[in-house]
Amino acid sequence: MNARVRIRLGDLLIQHKVITQEQLTTALAEQRRSGRKLGRVLADLGLLPEAQLHEFLSKHLKVPFVDLKQLRIDREVVKLLPEALARRHRALVLQQDARGLLIGMPDPADLQAYDDLQAKLKQPLRLALVGEADFLKTLDAVYRRSDEIASLAEAVRDELAEGDVDIEQLAVEEGSPDAPVLRLLQTMFHDAVQARASDIHIEPGDDKLRIRLRVDGQLQEQVIDGKRVAGALVTRLKLMCGLDIAEKRLPQDGRFTVRVLDQSLDVRLATMPTTYGESVVMRLLSQSSSLLSLDNLGMQPDLRERFQRLIDRTSGMVLVTGPTGSGKTTTLYAALNHLNRPGVKVITVEDPVEYRLDRITQVQVLSKIGLDFARILRTALRQDPDILLVGEMRDRETVDIGLRGAMTGHFVLSTLHTINAVATMNRLLDMGAAGYLVAAAVHGVIAQRLVRRVCNDCAQPATPNAHELAWLQSCRPNIVPEKTKFIAGAGCTYCNLTGYRGRVAVYELLEIDRTLADAVRRGDLEGFARAARTRPGYLPLAQGAIDLALAGTTSLAEAMAIGAGLEELVDVEEPGDLGDEAVDEVLSARA
Repeated sequence: MNARVRIRLGDLLIQHKVITQEQLTTALAEQRRSGRKLGRVLADLGLLPEAQLHEFLSKHLKVPFVDLKQLRIDREVVKLLPEALARRHRALVLQQDARGLLIGMPDPADLQAYDDLQAKLKQPLRLALVGEADFLKTLDAVYRRSDEIASLAEAVRDELAEGDVDIEQLAVEEGSPDAPVLRLLQTMFHDAVQARASDIHIEPGDDKLRIRLRVDGQLQEQVIDGKRVAGALVTRLKLMCGLDIAEKRLPQDGRFTVRVLDQSLDVRLATMPTTYGESVVMRLLSQSSSLLSLDNLGMQPDLRERFQRLIDRTSGMVLVTGPTGSGKTTTLYAALNHLNRPGVKVITVEDPVEYRLDRITQVQVLSKIGLDFARILRTALRQDPDILLVGEMRDRETVDIGLRGAMTGHFVLSTLHTINAVATMNRLLDMGAAGYLVAAAVHGVIAQRLVRRVCNDCAQPATPNAHELAWLQSCRPNIVPEKTKFIAGAGCTYCNLTGYRGRVAVYELLEIDRTLADAVRRGDLEGFARAARTRPGYLPLAQGAIDLALAGTTSLAEAMAIGAGLEELVDVEEPGDLGDEAVDEVLSARA
């Protein structure tokens, strides 16, 4: 950096006639109000495009501009600068080579920061300009608290090594904010919130402890030395839930609420005894975020309108199906949010109650005292409800009560674990429900899956491989791959090198009309399946996933991971559309 003279950004922009004095005055007033940096304010107000500001500063300060979105950052190099100093001086170590370190800063003219960094790092430094918003986003992505978790775990292990710490001693220390185990838990939760994790897994091994976060449906692992740490963590978590800390032979469930990074988290905890100790899984539910509306679920407009017409009925049953973690609860709560009105009595039976809703009577299942789904449902039907939500159709008794409730003037919402909408009727009959009850009560089934979104920061054109092409041709014979564009994520700092960030739902809605109901009543499941696939507006899950890939929302590989194996793929097209060779390709692709 040649120039060592500090000059204010506003004066510099005025001096070079990049902005006017009037624009600077407006921006400074907004800066005083919001506390944001001037460059950020100018860009947000539309007074100076961010790209133009970067080009001007880079030329004036004689430092290169680095686009963090396009840079593959080495986390080990980044950690040469401790997180506290990186945040204080607003700097990141981007590269290390024979010439020294390349430091990215939103404000390379900060002389005090430059001097402090040089004193700390004790290596030749080269400065680079980086964007303000990208810098903050990258800072949170690269400093994932992994080292802090490991060091705190070591502190817990050292504390335990000083003497056998019994359960009573841990209970006495409940209020101690300095206990290493408490700091370890706090750091774990901070890391989970920062990574947008839905679950935290604590898994003891022979001499290792694995802490895994589920992010966008995939687990990210950190391994820590010392299994004794696991016992301390589990005991502390049990105390927070009010569970029996002496019982380690049987599974236990509990919940507690914790505030992390200005978010209120409802934590559902489940323990399970394993060979090396108790394994714990915590589901994290943010109470700070508002419930989604039907408009925000991501359904196609025509599908959303059809689904809304279904749930606006005054009687009958609508089922939401899919595997665990497919977003069924989110869809159900969006439906309840739509139906929740002063003139409607809504009762829910849930295990557990995940979100608290005003005006809605929510009942928590407690099987250990005999308060199960069936018993609550029988009582709920005597509470004069208009709408019933049953968390899950688990057994024949629950199914029968729900179906009869739907036939006696109530509207019933529930979930079921099935592969797709067509398979739902087979599942209900397999559970022992009478065909005439299913045919009369069930008005519609919506099946869903969650697919990962391609990361916007590293998305690039992608060419399908032979396996993907065979699957695509089996589902959409009319598509010409050479004329179709697909994208995939290359992997970057923001998406933890996965190529994906966030998820979106894909839906399959089947409305039960007279023809389908008659097939169910007769027990003709093959006829039901054939008729279902010819219904107007019916789009199988695999087809919906392909549409998302064609739209550039997800990759073809992700669409195939969701759609491959679903039984309706070959049968989607009319007979004769696929020849023997195409069928062979489908079968080989599934293998």
